[in-house]
Amino acid sequence: MGRTDRQFLERHGGRWRVAVAVPRKLQERVGATKLKQSLKTDSLAAANVLKWPVVAALKAEIERAKRGVSPGDVKAKALLTEALDMREALQQERHSGQDGGFTVADAIELRGDQLRGDPIGTDEDDSPLYNAKRETAAGLFVQVANGWATPLNAKLGDWHGQDVSRTTRTKADDQRALGYLETWCRDNHFAPTIEAITRRVAGNFINDLPTISASAQRGHRLTNRTANKYISCLSAYWKWLRRRGLVEDNVWMGQSLPKVRVEPADRERPFTDDEIARLMAGTPSQRDLMPIMRIAALSGARLDAVASLRPKDCEGGVFKFKRQKREDRDRAVPIHSTLVPLVAELIRGKADDDDLFLSCPVPRAGSQKERSHAIVAAFRRYRESVGVDDRRPGRRRSLVNFHSFRRWFITKAEQAGIPESTIASVVGHRRQGMTFGVYSAGPQLDQFCACVEAVKLPS
Repeated sequence: MGRTDRQFLERHGGRWRVAVAVPRKLQERVGATKLKQSLKTDSLAAANVLKWPVVAALKAEIERAKRGVSPGDVKAKALLTEALDMREALQQERHSGQDGGFTVADAIELRGDQLRGDPIGTDEDDSPLYNAKRETAAGLFVQVANGWATPLNAKLGDWHGQDVSRTTRTKADDQRALGYLETWCRDNHFAPTIEAITRRVAGNFINDLPTISASAQRGHRLTNRTANKYISCLSAYWKWLRRRGLVEDNVWMGQSLPKVRVEPADRERPFTDDEIARLMAGTPSQRDLMPIMRIAALSGARLDAVASLRPKDCEGGVFKFKRQKREDRDRAVPIHSTLVPLVAELIRGKADDDDLFLSCPVPRAGSQKERSHAIVAAFRRYRESVGVDDRRPGRRRSLVNFHSFRRWFITKAEQAGIPESTIASVVGHRRQGMTFGVYSAGPQLDQFCACVEAVKLPS
């Protein structure tokens, strides 16, 4: 294709925009025959470079409609995108000082009239009446295009670009939380904008959240703990918006669902020694699973930290685990003496930066999956095959899972008399109190070694 190719392109107002045709059978659901988005350039050559990410995004919208997304959602998102484009054009026009003639503000007013449509009648004062849904959509478009209202996720990309502490998985939770909020706003006749979310609106949403999620649609009410995770995501976003002067108050602050007390018998637990013995005696079909289990059991490391190891992370008799959760740095843990031959075999023939476990490759850019994704499923199948399971009525998850290795390690270290502060340092937990949490520089390597070597696999 040359620089003059016009596939997916059309002229509009002297500039190029992308136009993707909607399949006939989806046009009623989407509410349009084409999805369009301005490229903000009058150069055809530039448009041919810029169009492909936009084409992909619009095709994704069509695919979501095909999978059964709410009929109005795709059209609403396209309108908000168009409104934001006009908002930017309005700001540029004001900055340039252009005056007279047909302005962007005039175009916004005209587009609002088009969206509102013809009157469907008159009221008692002979004022025109419009279709309620169309009038609401037109009002939101005009509000956003003029800069009087901001779509809920309009600043999400800026926030994620500045807050490097938010992982891929956390960013996905942020997007999911905003998606729930946007759907709830439309269903309850609130504008899906940042300005429309008052403290009272936020409180009403929180009350409904457990029953409006995707899990709830499949018959599983969200637990209060999971709902509070999404509320925390929204609170973090509003906190950033407040620092940028985009909102006056974090309306989510201090709002959450009550914690539900979990009885000790229903809490996820460590493996027993008998369960560890059964797991270590079997032969998993996934070849990397056994070494990953052994390293996890004898280091207390989380699964993704083990799955991310490279040969250069196993030098000098220590594992260098990448930082996880709230850790502020990578963590060095002595290699258990019984693991030394295993580690030597794993690194043989590999370069320093190779993956130690070939079944745990680095996820592609933008993926929400962690490196350990394949191992999680393989471990569940293997664990159940050797009879290690603990399911209780009313709970979707077994009380034992891969994290039970970490719980078992901590349990055995405690039972061996290792001080709590040392165990916390080895497994990467925050040390408690002013003395150990702030003033102390932490245990020395020989104390780490004593902790690791105190844990022994049952024969």
